Amino acid sequence: MNGVRSASPRTVRGSTVRRAAALLTTLALATGCGAAGAQGSPETGDGAGKGAPHLTIGMVSHSGDGDTFWDIVQNGAERAAAKDHVKFLYAHDKEGAQQAALIQSYIDQKVDGLIVTLAKPEAVRAAVRKAVAHGIPVVTINSGGEFSRAYGALAHIGQDESVAGRAVGDELNRRHAKKVLCVVHEQGNVSLEDRCAGVRKAFRGTLENLDVDGTNAPASQSSIEAKLQADASLDTIVTLGAPMAAISVKAREQAGSSAKIATFDLNSAVVKLLKAKDVTFAVDQQPYLQGYEAVDLLWLHRTNADVLGGGKPVLTGPALVTAKDVPKLTEYTGRGTR
Repeated sequence: MNGVRSASPRTVRGSTVRRAAALLTTLALATGCGAAGAQGSPETGDGAGKGAPHLTIGMVSHSGDGDTFWDIVQNGAERAAAKDHVKFLYAHDKEGAQQAALIQSYIDQKVDGLIVTLAKPEAVRAAVRKAVAHGIPVVTINSGGEFSRAYGALAHIGQDESVAGRAVGDELNRRHAKKVLCVVHEQGNVSLEDRCAGVRKAFRGTLENLDVDGTNAPASQSSIEAKLQADASLDTIVTLGAPMAAISVKAREQAGSSAKIATFDLNSAVVKLLKAKDVTFAVDQQPYLQGYEAVDLLWLHRTNADVLGGGKPVLTGPALVTAKDVPKLTEYTGRGTR
């Protein structure tokens, strides 16, 4: 068991054999079958490779199809799940009612922990509270942090979107922007609304919101292009997600505009756009960390009754990155961790 070998009868005799057998039994109990350490306890570190997973954790996000941000979140969650010896389940839908239904499906499966986003908090409030009432610990991530504690969650992991928005507004002031278009790619998402509102609060110029369908790239590009053609005074576009940054670059080219582009969130495409100076700066909220820490916290809570944040959000951002950060970011985005 666990690499322990029996002593050869040719080298031990009589009582020595009995002492060796007793020693083997002690070692087996300390390091082998049925020991607490095989359950992946905090004392032993990760439990990967020690049989079937001992916990199941589900995540429900508000991601639409093709949103690379959530690929990075999943990468972090899956890495923590492998370390903690957890079975990780993931489901997503951009509609709040469907998110609630997915949460209910995980309740029905009696998962050991839940990770949810609160982009449309009213739609999922009852489902989250039901999970908590059923004894399923919940961690919220990414969006709706202000609702997390009221819904009974252990903690919220993400960035304060209002703070992030104000950081962008301050940066736009430093860059002498005058008129900004804030592109909202998912209507009704409270976090996206908070981002634009934060920019507006700090920015000394004029800001206008533009709603587009983030799951329809051609239509989004056409809407941004039309806006730039209709208003030549727009000197800056702020997008609220990494995929929309690349779409805005194409729209700017087609419109013949010289507007600068900044974006929330990061992926490998945005890093290339930063390097080419097609995007001036990006706001990194570290999605990999959001997925990783959420799984790890639920495992620690289940195995060691740990909590984080003391009732306050655990912040993973914001951090502003520019072309000077490209060398170190290229490696990390290439492997799907930033």
